[in-house]
Amino acid sequence: MAKIKVTKTRSAINRPARQKATLIALGLKKIGQTVEHDATPNILGMVNKVKHLVSVQEA
Repeated sequence: MAKIKVTKTRSAINRPARQKATLIALGLKKIGQTVEHDATPNILGMVNKVKHLVSVQEA
């Protein structure tokens, strides 16, 4: 299965609680933090919801 690297690039301040919760569920707390996930439909949907706060690369 394909892997993706998700990096938090922008702050979650003044964002809706659902977007903050999505970042936490992805494992992102600090700006600049990178996590690696399998590219499943669930993860891709979560990334799509916060695409303005993160950057995504193929691992």
